[in-house]
Amino acid sequence: MYHINQGNEQATDGLRNANNHLTADPKAKIVFVTHANGIHFLLDGAKDKNGNSYDALVQDLMGKGVEFRLCRFTLERQKIDPKKVIEGVKIVPSGVAEVSRLQIQEGYAYLKP
Repeated sequence: MYHINQGNEQATDGLRNANNHLTADPKAKIVFVTHANGIHFLLDGAKDKNGNSYDALVQDLMGKGVEFRLCRFTLERQKIDPKKVIEGVKIVPSGVAEVSRLQIQEGYAYLKP
């Protein structure tokens, strides 16, 4: 489980790490959980510091079985319309609760790029 909460630079690192992770272990089950400043790369039209769109990278990873989960509390707090979230991203009630649940109930390793 990749925990993203610090912005687009951390997200860029996480996406790169996940690609490398899947190259080394194509059967790995990878879930990104995002909240706070970490959600923005999962919004339509988001770009990295070089102007590259995140959408294609996210869609490529989804095609490889990677899941992306985004915090509803953060959307509400930042007044972001859920319709702006990239298609296929799952909105969960709480990003922090999802991080905890995946670790404790499902046995996921915690990774923070």
